[in-house]
Amino acid sequence: MAHVDTYQLVTDRITTALEAGTVPWHRPWNPSGGMPRNLVSGKLYRGINPLLLSLGSAYQSPWWCTFNQARERGGCVRKGEKGSLVIFWKLPTRQEVDGADADTPEYERRAPLLKHYWVFNSEQCDGLTTPPTEEYQPNEWDPIPLCESIVAGMPQRPATKTDSRQAFYCPALDYVGMPLLSQFESPEAYYATYFHELVHSTGHPRRLDRSLSLEVQPFGSPDYSKEELVAEFGAAYLCGVAGIWPAVTSNSAAYIAGWLSKLRGDKKLLVMAAAQAQKAADFILAVQHDAE
Repeated sequence: MAHVDTYQLVTDRITTALEAGTVPWHRPWNPSGGMPRNLVSGKLYRGINPLLLSLGSAYQSPWWCTFNQARERGGCVRKGEKGSLVIFWKLPTRQEVDGADADTPEYERRAPLLKHYWVFNSEQCDGLTTPPTEEYQPNEWDPIPLCESIVAGMPQRPATKTDSRQAFYCPALDYVGMPLLSQFESPEAYYATYFHELVHSTGHPRRLDRSLSLEVQPFGSPDYSKEELVAEFGAAYLCGVAGIWPAVTSNSAAYIAGWLSKLRGDKKLLVMAAAQAQKAADFILAVQHDAE
């Protein structure tokens, strides 16, 4: 069997999500179904595994199992379903340490091996009975009035589809998808994310026209990275106007820094993105400027 590099598998998995427009570590909301766990052991997945299982996942069930575990539980994975990657560390056996005996120094110095396997959500299976989970307890956040007024006052505001599993803007259909306020770690995080997506929407041809729906830009390209900077800078401006900037500073700064690192050689990027973000924020706030 050919050697499979688990590190490379993890890297490829995350890179694929980034190329699809998902930045998995910039997600300040929780899945309504609860944290992912193994169907057989009942244990929560830890480390990077919750992140890996969230990439592109639209499942509400928190239960995951391997192909064989599904069969052992009397069910089966539906034909055509694709598995999700999870990893684990395993100490090698005596035989895997060049035949070293368990009491030898060589065995004591054994390094853990990084392994991986593929799991399927219970919603990808037929015939499985899943145990009851603790009922999801949403956060009882109150809307922030000033933030609500900013959203409501945006001219030509796109439709918002609530109870989405992801936060996104769809240029082709001109709508924003948002998880519920109750799923976020704080109301400030909710509005910062909402503002980010609304700034994206100002790039639509019928608003400020940043050519969002005319051509899909490849991940990491100047245009793609610039648009993410515009959205986050614009969201930061709106958070400042709403008085919630201190609560979201670290998240926003880390996000901006991540995109800037993609384009260190572009001296004009920051100034141009900030200017576009100011125009977007002004549009959302319905601010009128003199011609000059």
